[in-house]
Amino acid sequence: MFPRLLRFATPTSTRLTLTRPLMPRPPHMDPEGRRPVEQSIRTKLSESLCPDHLEVHNESHMHAVPPGSESHFRVLVVSGRFEGLSLLQRHRLVNEALREELSGRVHALAIQAKTPQQWEGNPTLAKSPPCMGGSKGDHTVEEKLKAGGGDPNLGS
Repeated sequence: MFPRLLRFATPTSTRLTLTRPLMPRPPHMDPEGRRPVEQSIRTKLSESLCPDHLEVHNESHMHAVPPGSESHFRVLVVSGRFEGLSLLQRHRLVNEALREELSGRVHALAIQAKTPQQWEGNPTLAKSPPCMGGSKGDHTVEEKLKAGGGDPNLGS
């Protein structure tokens, strides 16, 4: 009798997936692949620094985060606004432009800030080192991930 009942039963998970997602996606992940954080970074750097060249690379896939995350970025900004500024001053300009992202969803930002002349002499983007999982003891990362809906136990 029990096998006959199973024939007519529909698994609960199948019914749930057809009507609603089992678990809401964290805000730092976009199921459509639109990459809102990457787009925000690109827009804010373009508006604030008027770059001659801008590259924004989402390197989250190189770290222990869920697929689709937007938490680790590398930017290359070539701008005349950097003329006469030290590297620290250039980085401060980038950080100021991205203050909102850095205080929320972005865990790591690698910055290359070059003048147009520096870019002409060396038009390359440095590569990021492999993830070493160093954020596990950093409690500020845990707070940011909680705010963004991620799992602090996933590492960097």
